[in-house]
Amino acid sequence: MFTSVEGLRFGYALHPLPPGRVGFRRWRYELWHGHHLHAAGWCTERRGAERALRRHAARAAHAIFGLKADNNALDDAVRGAVPAGATVHVEAGGVRVALVPRALLAELEPATT
Repeated sequence: MFTSVEGLRFGYALHPLPPGRVGFRRWRYELWHGHHLHAAGWCTERRGAERALRRHAARAAHAIFGLKADNNALDDAVRGAVPAGATVHVEAGGVRVALVPRALLAELEPATT
């Protein structure tokens, strides 16, 4: 029997970095779950950073639920874009994850005093 797990929400940041000494453009990505940084890095193309972000989200979600992510599920997860400022759903195997921009996620979190 196959069951699916959903309800997990990650915060993400995806933005261009200023040109470095070599002069090429880089894109920075970060994947957050609460105050825990799961993944961060950069790629030379926005599409590469989007794929890395989606792949890390799928892996982290599987690990949180104690599941093993196979390569086919991860390959399916990297398909699709991450439009600027948009909430994106990533499906990999039996896990569905929402990627929410960190700025928006901060507004959704209740204020603690």
